[in-house]
Amino acid sequence: MPALTSIRTSEGKLEIVNQLLLPHTVEFIEVSTIAEAYDAIKSMKIRGAPAIASLAALAVADYLTQNLQRASGPEWFGSVEAFREHVNVILTYLFTARPTAVNLGAATRRLSRKLQSSIDAGKDPRAIAQDLIAEAKEIDAEDVGRNKEMSKHGGEWLVERVKSQGGSGEGLNVMTVCNTGSLATSGYGTALGLITYLHETGKLQRAFYTQSTPYHQGSRLTAFELQSLNIPSTMLCDSMVGSLFQHHNIHAVAVGADRIARNGDTANKIGTYNAAVLAARHNIPFIVVAPVSTVDLDVADGSSIPIEHRPAIEACLVRGALYPTTLDANGVKQQATVMVTPEGLDGVYNPSFDVTPASLITAIVTEKGVAVKKEGEDVFDLTPIV
Repeated sequence: MPALTSIRTSEGKLEIVNQLLLPHTVEFIEVSTIAEAYDAIKSMKIRGAPAIASLAALAVADYLTQNLQRASGPEWFGSVEAFREHVNVILTYLFTARPTAVNLGAATRRLSRKLQSSIDAGKDPRAIAQDLIAEAKEIDAEDVGRNKEMSKHGGEWLVERVKSQGGSGEGLNVMTVCNTGSLATSGYGTALGLITYLHETGKLQRAFYTQSTPYHQGSRLTAFELQSLNIPSTMLCDSMVGSLFQHHNIHAVAVGADRIARNGDTANKIGTYNAAVLAARHNIPFIVVAPVSTVDLDVADGSSIPIEHRPAIEACLVRGALYPTTLDANGVKQQATVMVTPEGLDGVYNPSFDVTPASLITAIVTEKGVAVKKEGEDVFDLTPIV
């Protein structure tokens, strides 16, 4: 299968793959308005901290391009102040779609800073719009390169760590949580990128990945990506992590991040904290792989990271292809959503994320390098890698 992608732009169209239909149906849907971009992010048609930041930026670029092409331009092009107010409302609106993922906030703040610097330079609204379009496209374009850098840093660090403890640095087994590959980014991936790098360099024996309930991004999306890359892999339920560590030689757990606090506390897909506790019990290195934009130096520790809670109904439903496989008139696999719980449950606990304390994390990797804790300390100094 060809390399997967979450976003594509061609012939003036901005499209995303509808991740709610994967892995059974690959459907690209056009995102032509700011409201559609907001809905795609909020409803998780697109997910993954870097990918939603890219979509938000590209949606702004597309919106401004559409308005630049209008002969007279909209009313808010009439003055710099009107332009500033209108664009800032859009950026604030997009940020509220997924508040835990700091990359989204980083992208909107970056566009806001570009807006202000262009205004300070004395430019008119049309020139400012061109500056914002260029900045938005750069936010998207730079993601693939940095993903490859951090994957290489993390992969090489793990190989050397295994060698330092008497291993060969080959035949490595690495477990991951959720989905952190091309579908969650603009390409290659973060934690799944590390696994891909090890595979490409002949160091990986097998990847293991959790289903990652309740949205099953592992069993739906990570499985799909690993298949497409021909990487040997094994799926496990979230509750099987301890058993895996007891009975298999796992060399590391590699996960992504939606926000990393200044001390290294990390918010990621629910279930990450469980895996970190079990990894610590079994002396397995626990590696967080994420871009610099995921590090939030304004947040001192994990207690201040806002945790998004999803609608209760999402934890009660499962969507997938009918089994045995049934095709519709167009030859497409038929899918259905089923409820796996009793109706009308009194309470459902459904946070999207949990926070793994820095004390349980062995290394944090960004495109600038690898950070480890000093001897005897439970927190990170992230200065060298941000």
